Amino acid sequence: MKNDLILRAVRGEKTERVPVWLMRQAGRILPGYRKIRESVKDFQELVKTPELACAATLEPVDILGVDAAIIFSDILVVPEAMGLDYQMLESRGPIFEKTIQTEKDIDAIRVGSTENWTYLLDAIKLTRKELNDRVPLIGFAGSPWTIFAYMTEGKGSKTFSIAKRMLYSEPEMAHKLLDKITQTTIKYLKDQVAAGAQIVQLFDSWGGILSPESYEEFSLPYIAKICNELSPLVPVIAFPKGAFFSAKAIAKLNCAAICLDWTVDPKEARQLLPGKTLQGNLDPCVLYAKPSVIKSKTYKMLDQFGTQNYIANLGHGVYPDIPMENVKHFIDCVKQYPQA
Repeated sequence: MKNDLILRAVRGEKTERVPVWLMRQAGRILPGYRKIRESVKDFQELVKTPELACAATLEPVDILGVDAAIIFSDILVVPEAMGLDYQMLESRGPIFEKTIQTEKDIDAIRVGSTENWTYLLDAIKLTRKELNDRVPLIGFAGSPWTIFAYMTEGKGSKTFSIAKRMLYSEPEMAHKLLDKITQTTIKYLKDQVAAGAQIVQLFDSWGGILSPESYEEFSLPYIAKICNELSPLVPVIAFPKGAFFSAKAIAKLNCAAICLDWTVDPKEARQLLPGKTLQGNLDPCVLYAKPSVIKSKTYKMLDQFGTQNYIANLGHGVYPDIPMENVKHFIDCVKQYPQA
């Protein structure tokens, strides 16, 4: 591996500088991605065409100079593999034609298996070949609770009140669905590792809409099951977005690293998550600022986290209208930060 900075950082080993990559680094900020996207009829075609998914994955490595690639895909591969089709609509996000509302609905869906996501495995194999060990490749999945939220709500939501209603009105049924999603996700991530993913990240994108009590009943135990299964194979990064209220419980996860959103104080995170490599957590909106502000905010973040057991990233994904040159400036600032 020519650049193994992230692999060393996530394992808690010494690094000569802070490694950096970005969530949603392969996206509309890059002209090459926009060209690829225009060549297909919809988002799903791009995800399911290994050569195009590979090209989208490689572009931020080539153009932005990040220290890791993350396979171009979507967390909704899992519900689709379980039998729930969806459409990705421009400016509206995912829409599911059918949702899970009853126990009969849960019984009707399957636990996904390898044949349901062979296109992704082909994309991972192709990407590893094209990367030629320049940087590590990250695989990923959504957390069971986040996938549950989409499968029951049928679309994005500010409140996910339909999804949360099941937690309170039919908790046993909710756990049954969460268990089925978890089984699928474990198989999905193990297949990614077998195909060549060297790190996996678990996105708990909607963890923060739960109460602490609900989070520790309906989200965290399922994340823990996935971490227990995957951690013997590769380093696992957990991203409990908005759920730092459960930091003490999150600290007990069998994972190598915790990704933090921008609402989390780095020094507090170091205290509450001992022994974990931390990742994050610049507010993506900082990248709308002028270069001097980006540098100042980036250096302040690095001052607070320190240079070891740390991976620089944003506190969420890159927004599509952020200027590419600002994103590149952030990455360069991390690389130029003085090593103590």
